[in-house]
Amino acid sequence: MERKLRINGHSHLLPYPEEIPQFMKEKEIFWVDEERKFMLQKGWKRPVTDSSFFLNEKLAWMDRFDIDHAVVLNLSQLYGNGLRLEEMKKALRFQNDFNARIQREHPSRFTCGFVVHPGFVRGALWEIERCVEQHDMRLLCLPTHYMDTIGSWRCIFDEENEPIFEMASHYNLAVEVHPYDGEKFILLENVAWRFHLIWMLAQCADAYHFLTLQGYWQKYPNMRTCFAHGGQLAQMNLGRRIQGFDGRPDLFDEMSHPRQAVGHPNIFFDTLVHDTGSLKLLVENQGAEQVILGLDDPYPLGEMESEQQSSYPGKILDLAVERGIISEQESQAMWSDNILNWLFGDDETGKQKMLDRIRNGRVGQGNA
Repeated sequence: MERKLRINGHSHLLPYPEEIPQFMKEKEIFWVDEERKFMLQKGWKRPVTDSSFFLNEKLAWMDRFDIDHAVVLNLSQLYGNGLRLEEMKKALRFQNDFNARIQREHPSRFTCGFVVHPGFVRGALWEIERCVEQHDMRLLCLPTHYMDTIGSWRCIFDEENEPIFEMASHYNLAVEVHPYDGEKFILLENVAWRFHLIWMLAQCADAYHFLTLQGYWQKYPNMRTCFAHGGQLAQMNLGRRIQGFDGRPDLFDEMSHPRQAVGHPNIFFDTLVHDTGSLKLLVENQGAEQVILGLDDPYPLGEMESEQQSSYPGKILDLAVERGIISEQESQAMWSDNILNWLFGDDETGKQKMLDRIRNGRVGQGNA
């Protein structure tokens, strides 16, 4: 019997330093140092904590852990918030063309997403059309929050962005919603990694709040949205949102009840919640079929191999099976079928083509 496929639904990939255009370093937008030890922006740098940030090393890492395929998101540093228009367009174009090349050159190993800036809706629509029509990219990456053209911060699920969601539904796209840039609009000192450990989760909860209230999960039936990091705080405060809606209906005029969206087949969450208690709540709230395996590799908050963290890729699902939170069959679906449902919805032809690409690649590598 052929073993079940293992697909990672949340991964990231850095370009090698020499692949990043010179203008990105000159403008201090984003670059990687020549020794591959740091990723940098103006006034910011972050250590490259694992060699699998880069392509060849990523492939070797995937082979070591029997990961057949990875869904590569955009780099959060390249959402383009706060950049001048032309710089933003060039930076996002570089990110999208880089991801398109990775997908084109390694179709059995990677499905790659593309990013647009919602503050410029017309340009975003052009870029969606380009990435879908020219590059056959099927995953739209969006931030939970973005800076608009007058410098105000807005949630992604805003009425002004409905043309983006309409086009995503038209093209039958999967959408990944990922948090970043919290320190730019949450007025707290950036200490003890609070924006990654606390506020990123709050940003996801805020985005989920407005996706459900606006009813976009049913208004755009062919757009399937996945929230990074399990939408962890969105699971914890579901009851509070329901009580608030019922207790103060005057604040939610013409909005959808939060309960209506719970477990909807167009809304997905990844497994990167770091403990089985949180995973149990996620599964009980949303249903196991709406959960996809997401490792967030190669970041240190991802599910990486680590003695200090007593971790390895896929550990949380193994523990959940061991503790009776999910079945072995549900775990396998989170590694494969659920991810295909997120990426393709009812497009069975698209699912089969992806499965064929992955399996043909395994045969070519002698891994059948």
